[in-house]
Amino acid sequence: MAETTLTDTDTTTSAPTARIGRFGPYGGQYVPETIMPALEELDRDFRAVIVDAEFQAELGRLLADYVGRPTPIYEARGFAARIGSGPVWLKREDLAHTGAHKINNALGQGLLAKRMGKRRIIAETGAGQHGVATATVCAMLGLECVVYMGEEDIRRQALNVYRMRLLGAEVRPVTSGTRTLKDAISEAFRDWVTTIQDSYYLIGSAVGPHPYPEIVKRFQSVISTEARAQIIERLGGLPQRVVACVGGGSNAIGSFAAFVDDRDVEIVGVEAGGRGSGLGDNAATLQTGAPGVLHGAYSYVLQDADGQIVGTHSISAGLDYPGVGPEHSFLKDAGRVRYDAIGDRDALDAFFLLSQTEGILPALEPAHALAWVAQNPIPGVTLVTLSGRGDKDVHTVAEAMGQEGALR
Repeated sequence: MAETTLTDTDTTTSAPTARIGRFGPYGGQYVPETIMPALEELDRDFRAVIVDAEFQAELGRLLADYVGRPTPIYEARGFAARIGSGPVWLKREDLAHTGAHKINNALGQGLLAKRMGKRRIIAETGAGQHGVATATVCAMLGLECVVYMGEEDIRRQALNVYRMRLLGAEVRPVTSGTRTLKDAISEAFRDWVTTIQDSYYLIGSAVGPHPYPEIVKRFQSVISTEARAQIIERLGGLPQRVVACVGGGSNAIGSFAAFVDDRDVEIVGVEAGGRGSGLGDNAATLQTGAPGVLHGAYSYVLQDADGQIVGTHSISAGLDYPGVGPEHSFLKDAGRVRYDAIGDRDALDAFFLLSQTEGILPALEPAHALAWVAQNPIPGVTLVTLSGRGDKDVHTVAEAMGQEGALR
């Protein structure tokens, strides 16, 4: 049975007591009863494939031969020297196929959907990277792909929209609400409810009802599993600090997973501070939000005094979400991870700094993490997940700098 049935604007300030799919009080399954059989089927099949040798062999082969894993770590010496820091190492998820970490999860869930006999894949996307990754996997596996994307994000990420369509995906614009990631997820859920027998909802972030946060973490934890082994091999020990950007939280939970039990390693998640600290001016959910329900899970959300989900702002489409994965909420309350926020201006500065010191264009999402590192240098080793490359953001950066005409 579902714990309760709530819409995506309903919230609560009381932690539920049921323990299904929980990270402390967070997580759960706040969905209509019609979705529960599909979630139960998904959970059952997911549990089966993670111990299935044939499935794991196929996933491992494709991660190596198709995605290009393991991605390398790289010491950004010029960047570190400019900010007066000790060694800064980058986990190069920007070098994975399609240009971001999103392919790790899309591939894992795509193989799971095919194993379940689902031929139609539904996805949502903000910055477009999850949409591109899902469309890529669907093309490779011969699956139908429908991607929901907010109209505002379509404007900001035109290149990725074209890439999805080139790959054979149908991109459906979402014109309701803020016309960004939150509304794209809502529309994807509505589609899934009405096509649940034949469709698989391939969620791109560590959000949503159980078991999605666990599934996404499982497929993204390859980031930290690799990075931990790589940094030990190169340096003979662990980094002092691990840093990643946080929107919904998929790259961050994947980056943190293998380090959580290393108590001497500081872990930092960096949210989008946008243009200020007021509601609607940022997407810093763990900084300015409160516990509530959004998209089927209990977690920190950005809400007003009446418990209604509020709009967000970030220069980065991939961080522009008024919620966060439930495990991040748990890690915040437990004090294991430090969460902070970086504004648009500082993220832009970091975008240029890495580009001009290392010849690497970062996506605007990890530029927030780089900006935080620049403002908080330490003598020891910092490991930063460069979750995606910045090609998709060039027009956004040019527009912000008043230089858009130069790109035409």
